[in-house]
Amino acid sequence: MPFSLQVIHLLSALMLLLAFAMLTERRVLQLTRLYALQGLLLCLMSALIAHDVHQTELYGSALLTLFTKVLLIPHLLKRLMLKLRVRWDTEMLVNIPTTLLMGLGLVIIAFYLARPLMPLTLGVAGQGLGIALACVLLSLLMMIVRTRALSQVVGFLAMENALMFAAIVTANGMPMVVELGMALDVLMGLSILGVFLFQIREQFESLDIRHLETLKEKQR
Repeated sequence: MPFSLQVIHLLSALMLLLAFAMLTERRVLQLTRLYALQGLLLCLMSALIAHDVHQTELYGSALLTLFTKVLLIPHLLKRLMLKLRVRWDTEMLVNIPTTLLMGLGLVIIAFYLARPLMPLTLGVAGQGLGIALACVLLSLLMMIVRTRALSQVVGFLAMENALMFAAIVTANGMPMVVELGMALDVLMGLSILGVFLFQIREQFESLDIRHLETLKEKQR
């Protein structure tokens, strides 16, 4: 096995560990840092695969990932966090030990579902499909168990990271045009979610999404 492929497998394992770390982390600032680390790993994987398959386009993809996911989006999240005065996500719908057990169950399901699809992948690191699917499911679980809207936004962004990770390991990345479109969509979505968060804060003086249930009760 080539050394670069071994490094890609190591980075894939680190992506899974970061997904578990984000699942249990309660400090919003630390969540943002873990998200940036995920982006850095994606950047390194894109560069290594570009070197292996000799596709210069993937180097541009790596640079775009470095700019958007490691620098720009974490910076915007930190500014949003400071303006909203949010530091901790103290409440979760499920306690951390139970959340970890649920996460382990999702990892097992992900590898079971991905196993018959691995031989069909076109990428040099197609064996990482199971890890990529597990990261998607863990990000979804993170969004479900959180009660603060800002943490759910980070979970949504982590899910987008996981989908990009799946594209990297199964198809050696995506065309540059597609990645530019996705980056613009994410930035636009982050802007809209930022406005939405400010509206929640002004209405309820809190970012706890459970306050939104009072709107349903009033409508009834």
